[in-house]
Amino acid sequence: MVRIKGFSRNVTRKALLLAGVVPLALCLAPGAIAHGAQDLQDRAVEPPPPSETPLPDDPNQIQFSADLAEYDSNGDVVTVSGDVRLFREGNRLRADKVVWNRKSGQVVANGNIAVTNPEGDTAYGDSIELTDSLKDGAIENMLVVLEQGGRIAAERGTREEGGVIRVDRAAYTPCAVVDSGNCPKEPSWKITAVRVVYDPAKQRIRYTGARVSLFGIASLPLPVFSHSVGDGNASGLLAPELRYDAVNGFEVALPYYFSLAPNRDLTLTPRLFTGALPMVQAQYRHLLDKGAFTVTGYGTYSRRSDDFVSPTLGVSTENAFRGYIDAVGKYQFDENWSTSGSVRLASDRTFLRRYDISSDDRLRNNLRVERIDRDSYFAINGWFVQTLRPTENQGLQAVALPEIDYRLRFGQDLIPGGRFELQANSLAIGRGAGQDTQRAFASLRYDLRKLTSWGQEVTLTGYARGDVYNTQDTAATTVASYRGLEGFRGRAIGAVALDVKWPLIGEAFGGTQRVTPRFQIVAAPRIDNFDVPNEDARSVDLEDSNLFALNRFPGYDRFEDSTRFTFGVDYALYLPGISIEANVGQSYRLNSRASILPNGTGLDDRLSDIVGRTVVRYRDFLSFTHRYRVDKDNFAVRRNEIDATVGSRTTFVTLGYLRLNRNIGFALEDLQDREEARVGARVQIARFWSAFGSAVVDLTNAEEDPTSIADGFDPVRHRLGVEYQDDCIRIGLTWKRDYQTTGDARRGNSFLFTLALKNLGR
Repeated sequence: MVRIKGFSRNVTRKALLLAGVVPLALCLAPGAIAHGAQDLQDRAVEPPPPSETPLPDDPNQIQFSADLAEYDSNGDVVTVSGDVRLFREGNRLRADKVVWNRKSGQVVANGNIAVTNPEGDTAYGDSIELTDSLKDGAIENMLVVLEQGGRIAAERGTREEGGVIRVDRAAYTPCAVVDSGNCPKEPSWKITAVRVVYDPAKQRIRYTGARVSLFGIASLPLPVFSHSVGDGNASGLLAPELRYDAVNGFEVALPYYFSLAPNRDLTLTPRLFTGALPMVQAQYRHLLDKGAFTVTGYGTYSRRSDDFVSPTLGVSTENAFRGYIDAVGKYQFDENWSTSGSVRLASDRTFLRRYDISSDDRLRNNLRVERIDRDSYFAINGWFVQTLRPTENQGLQAVALPEIDYRLRFGQDLIPGGRFELQANSLAIGRGAGQDTQRAFASLRYDLRKLTSWGQEVTLTGYARGDVYNTQDTAATTVASYRGLEGFRGRAIGAVALDVKWPLIGEAFGGTQRVTPRFQIVAAPRIDNFDVPNEDARSVDLEDSNLFALNRFPGYDRFEDSTRFTFGVDYALYLPGISIEANVGQSYRLNSRASILPNGTGLDDRLSDIVGRTVVRYRDFLSFTHRYRVDKDNFAVRRNEIDATVGSRTTFVTLGYLRLNRNIGFALEDLQDREEARVGARVQIARFWSAFGSAVVDLTNAEEDPTSIADGFDPVRHRLGVEYQDDCIRIGLTWKRDYQTTGDARRGNSFLFTLALKNLGR
């Protein structure tokens, strides 16, 4: 026997069948299968470090080193031992001992085996045994740890023809196996199985006799189960959804995912109810070279009872098809041109609420073609709205088709600081049982912005526009001020404005303070606004956002005429970690003729109401916004709106309050008073546990809205829940209650159980 100490050299693969140790061990640790173990804890041996010397250029050569090498010439056996390390093409192996029997062709590695592939995945084991064919072999007490953190282990693993790997009594998990103190712990979830087969050609792991265990408790048996591996998606079952509500009873949803192509997929979800007939949900997604679109649909067969605020005698109990479609997509033709669309349609007015799909009371549909470049914009739009409000007539809902809008900026170089903007717009609105309107206009606006030597920012604006309207069936509109005159009408609009800001900046209170007085003059001749209909400028209200606007109506159908002065001040204070921003202002109209703005909007008198906004932020802990409008005569608060968020990312509360006290006549439905409070919160009660909740309360009473049936404190809905979420699992239970009944969407409780396992499914 020949013994050599401190042995290190390169040998050819043909001369030394130890080369088979590396590919076999690594084939048991592909990125797909490398997760978990019967013993899922890390092994004591360290992964082999990279070689300290350059690897051989010949890929058939292996570099290895050991403390001792022995050759038994009688038995024709080569043995290397003592921190054995092998290196080939980025693959690294470490073991206590490697024995090659040249007569039998058997190659065995023993003791503290660790193998690392070029991707960083590491396989551990006690013993690896090969035949000289290198096409099959076995590893004992296997554990494979992926670079991305998942792991698989088994008592024994074998490799067969075609690279198929079979492991017995195996376990898989993507979860952490140690706690924050680096002490061993049970993974949040794992799959244990009698046998696991990995097929590299199909990139899939198949289990036999499997169970999914949550927190060490065997829960869901899966006699035959498989899932995809690697980066791609593969077809298969997704996590189930469990729900209970008072209308549909107990619900079970089991989605199945179809991977049609790398850029296309389909998810079918049958939903079974104990209190209703089954429903099917389907979602198709497609990613194109220059765009993408998604289509989601629901369908079932049940009794319709829409258009009723509450169950009504005489409603038909005959079943019919009910469903909903939601589609959205966009396609970019080139750098400038694109098209997009959004389609949302329901079979009836209560379907979405009954099945807890959405609480929206109107579904907006839009198709658009756009061209955008640096100085121009062109768009063709089509709009359709489906109302889900029981008291509204669908025939009165407007269909806007088409809306054409073109804008062009030019003249920036004529005068420094100046710019022209040309706009051309047309709109056709039709209704099945109401007023029809066609409109076209062209406008030209010029803005010149200059800074004086004293630091004032002065902006001069000139605006001119010509309109043409055609209106039919004006008598179908109940609000007289919205109708306009029948037939064709023309209108000319002109306005000039001077806007002056004077920012005053300096140090204050250890930070930076900015005080900006602002003054504006707008002059416009009297305009025959009521000769044309009002389709897009109905919901008008004086706010801090439109106080200094050239036209304080939200749309094009009304333009604020007369001459007015507007004055106000902006304030800002920036301290370390704290910022305060505020503005307040008011306007005064010179002429005394009646305003075209309705009473209660804050703009109907010559002197307007006072409006303002205050925003306070403290680091990432506090955000507070208050908007208000105060009556100029008696200082009554006509608008009081508060939005606040307090807390960290894990524990926080959000508060919202809105009160509109405008005292506007009941006929103007777009400007009715309302009062509402909103609250939401999430509290981190432990490292992985949190509780959450939200509520919406209608505070409107009959004094504020004569049509309201609320008593001044009428909850709309609330939601309470608890959730556990760690590195690889999310479990939640939510209780929701709706307090309103509309047809078969009845008030009552519903409960939702969610379970999501990381790295399982798509």
